[in-house]
Amino acid sequence: MDTGHHEASWRLPESDPYAIWDVEYYKRVARIAERGKLDSIFFADSPAQGQDPTRRPPGKLEPTVLLTVIAGATEHIGLIATASTSYNEPFNLARRFASVDIASRGRVGWNIVTTAGADAARNFGLDDVPLHKERYERAEEFVDVVTKLWDSWADDATIADKAAGVHTLKEKVRAINHRGRFFRVDGPLNSPRPPQGWPLLVQAGSSQDGKEFAAAWAEAVFTAQQTLEDSQAFYADLKARAAAHGRDPESIKILPGIVPVIGDTEAEARELEDQLERLIDPEHQKQNLAARFKLDPDTLDLDQPLPLHLLPEEDDIEDAKSRYTLIVDLARRENLTVRQLIARLGGGRGHRTFTGTPVQIADTIQHYFENGAADGFNIMPAVLPSGLETFVDKVVPILQERGLFRTEYEGSTLRDRYGLARPANRIHDAVDRVGAAS
Repeated sequence: MDTGHHEASWRLPESDPYAIWDVEYYKRVARIAERGKLDSIFFADSPAQGQDPTRRPPGKLEPTVLLTVIAGATEHIGLIATASTSYNEPFNLARRFASVDIASRGRVGWNIVTTAGADAARNFGLDDVPLHKERYERAEEFVDVVTKLWDSWADDATIADKAAGVHTLKEKVRAINHRGRFFRVDGPLNSPRPPQGWPLLVQAGSSQDGKEFAAAWAEAVFTAQQTLEDSQAFYADLKARAAAHGRDPESIKILPGIVPVIGDTEAEARELEDQLERLIDPEHQKQNLAARFKLDPDTLDLDQPLPLHLLPEEDDIEDAKSRYTLIVDLARRENLTVRQLIARLGGGRGHRTFTGTPVQIADTIQHYFENGAADGFNIMPAVLPSGLETFVDKVVPILQERGLFRTEYEGSTLRDRYGLARPANRIHDAVDRVGAAS
């Protein structure tokens, strides 16, 4: 997230607000993560600017292009890019991720999003965001088509037999001939099956529709939870839903986002947190909060609680439904003033912020992991790259000493990092089974 997950990170003296347009910056961040033996780096993305450019570095480099550059600058780190099922076509996206998986030798993941927000919709000829349920119905068919395209080539399709003059076996490359509600795609893909079979499928929605989609398709789930109890409930719910879909619950990894603010002492960590909060523009953030809830900003008093009686009902929310629920629950549970809520959201946009020493951060991670709340974590430093460096240099060694984290990479693909099997080929394995039976 550009200069860090805190809204004011770019304003710190140490931050380079121009670095977000410099691929060398992203290479450096990736190399720091790789030095820490982290599984992967994950790039959020949206097909819209989405925020006031005067208050935070706006926009992003297109992530699949960026990951191709990073792949050439690293050896082990996984590379996860966000791409929307609402504003892409399955063939182009399947081809793009297959190409990056080939370029990185099997280190790519796709964070599947349905994209909330009318600003994105209007970039694609729509007046408003499609309905929440319809976005997920489209996503279901979209992923089905993409994975069929990845499976349209058998793993052994290419033989490159110079003597016989046969490069690729025609019968090992099959059309998918998909005809559905949203898409008509013949196929096959015009590139071979990716090294991982399928790039790792990642998802980040926590609404009811989002959880059902994750239970059916996702292999890693990024989630935002504010308490241990909420994390445990989400973890148990999603594992049970996966089992109901006939999947091994261990085949879906639950990764809550945490924003670590780290100091050598508690006082140092609190001072960094306070410094960041002082740099937040509360009036601007009040405007953003009002826009999220479709309220007149004048109805929000910075030093009064969020006026819950003015908020729309959850069932009436069509964009970012799960984040709406999280924010309202946080405000209600802790009786936060608008100013306090803005400060909490400024640090991690709903993800849990942990402020403390390296040992305290490691203790929290261990406690969540050992108490049915997480399989791992999406580490979201408040400030980049310094926050990541501190985590890698001071928290990771503690986790390694406790036997909770690797000291060397195992395997070669992102699926290896997550302990996940390479998926069977749904098209060619089925054909082979029929052929063998006959």
